[in-house]
Formats: sequence, C-alpha cells, structure tokens
Amino acid sequence: MPSLKENPNKDNKHLLLVDDDPNLILLVKDYLEFQGYEVTTAENGREALEILEKQIPDMIICDVMMPEMDGYALVDRIRQDGRTSWIPVMFLSAKGQSQDRVKGLNTGADVYMVKPFEPEELVAQVESSLKQASRLMRHKTKTSLDDSTRIQVPSNVELTPTELKVVQLVAQGLANREIAEKLNVSQRTIESHVSNMLNKTNLHNRTELARWAMESNMA
Repeated sequence: MPSLKENPNKDNKHLLLVDDDPNLILLVKDYLEFQGYEVTTAENGREALEILEKQIPDMIICDVMMPEMDGYALVDRIRQDGRTSWIPVMFLSAKGQSQDRVKGLNTGADVYMVKPFEPEELVAQVESSLKQASRLMRHKTKTSLDDSTRIQVPSNVELTPTELKVVQLVAQGLANREIAEKLNVSQRTIESHVSNMLNKTNLHNRTELARWAMESNMA
C-alpha cells in the first residue's frame, strides 16, 4: 500500500489519538494520516499511558469523557511526568459550554475542540499547536545554550557508526524520510535508529538529539 505520508512539511510528526468511539477514531486517524501524520490510537487513558511508557508523541488528541480513565485524569498524569509534561494536548468534547472549555484548559489542555468538528479545523489546530511547541523548544534550546547548560546524557553512551551518521543528519535538520533517501534505507529503519538513540541517551525527541550532537561536536 503506498504511503500517505508524502507531505514534507509534517516532518513525520507522531500523534497519539485517544477516544473510546471507534468510528471517530477511524475517521480522525484516516484524515490525519492522509495529511501526512503518523497516528497511534488508544481507547482510553490507561491504554494511552501504556503507550506513553514506550513512545513519546509530538502531540496528544484526547476525548474528555472516557471509561477507565477520563481525559482530565490522563492530562493530569501527563503534566506530572517530566518525560511528557511538554507535549501539546488537544481535548475533544461534546460539551461546548464556556465552563467546560475553561475546565478543560485549566486542567492542562492546550486546545479544546467541540464535537462535531470539521476535519480541516482539527488539522489547523494540530498544526498550530505543533508550531507553537516547536517555537518554545527552539527558544528553550537557545536559552539553554546561552546559559551554557549542556544536554545531559549517560557518560557510557556509545553509538554505532550508522547511528552516528543518522544523528549528524538529524542535527543538519533533515527529516527521517530525507535521511532514509540519503542512506538508501527505509524510513522505518531510520525511525528505529532514532528510537534506539533516544533510549540510549534518555533524551525525549529529535530536537534534543540534534542539540546533543552539536554540543558534543558530532555534527
């Protein structure tokens, strides 16, 4: 099946979609994947937390009312964990009263969307949140470099020759797709190398990997 992830602007952003309505999951997942995003799905908050143990998405889209663990409890857990506290969260809710919106935003969500919604608006909100997160990350990186605060990784980290090549290209700002083409391997292979390096270094995302590569004079 041909990949739908052909939009280079998305840079293979990974979204976690949490909702107990299988129809909504199907529709939203299809639409977001068609727009070039990678989407993982969960049926409730507990399942989402299990996924977050293994992988860190660029954004979480989450229903408010769910069995097992609702959206409020999930966001509370996400905001308390240093690994996930920075992730932008969008709430999806059938409740559109202003007090519901206020509660959602006060709980820690960044965006509150009322069902039913237009898919185009959902994508616009996702893109806006990701851009904002990226701006904050760049600002934080710049501030940290100005403060001479270097990225901390375990002292015994050893990269394979291929991982070293990949991290150098990440530091140059190349997307996984572009790195795969350059090294003549599959995009999935590059994603696997990036994931392995994140595990080895205890870093959270490609931005931190790139910073570490630059600070360590690997790039």
